[in-house]
Amino acid sequence: MILIRRTLDFLYTLAGVLASLCLIAILALIVLQMLARWTGEVFPGAPNYAGYAMAAASFLAFANALNRGAHIRVSILLNAVQPAMRRILEIWCFIVAAATAWYFTYYAYWFVYWSWKFNEKSQGQDAVLMWIPQSVMVFGGGLLAIALTDNLISVLRTGDHRIKRDIVEETYGE
Repeated sequence: MILIRRTLDFLYTLAGVLASLCLIAILALIVLQMLARWTGEVFPGAPNYAGYAMAAASFLAFANALNRGAHIRVSILLNAVQPAMRRILEIWCFIVAAATAWYFTYYAYWFVYWSWKFNEKSQGQDAVLMWIPQSVMVFGGGLLAIALTDNLISVLRTGDHRIKRDIVEETYGE
């Protein structure tokens, strides 16, 4: 179990690092596009690549953000009920969230598969094979589904989830 735990934590962290690299790539693309305009050159596909990187950053960050407590959780009800009821509500929430994430991942996989099968290309001048940027959506969605399932199993086994809040993210409103 320790190896599985370390592997999952490594994957969540790796996805967060990759998401941050995607944000740096967006910055680089924007700067390169600005330089191209100033010099009278054309950088075809730069807005498309920035869009792909933004989508990748979003999907890759989901699992890492979940485990760091950066997702919005309305815990006013959870804090107001007894621990037994809180556990039931946590289990219900994680079941619904995990089922939704697995559902999304399943259909995202088929979406990417058909894009690959039909050799779908982007509409821009760059003509990127669409399954390449779309596959990050499947990976990020799948990792979020795994993270939600991981937290569900943790609640079932120990009575508590694995979501830890970063001190910087805490507010005084809770």
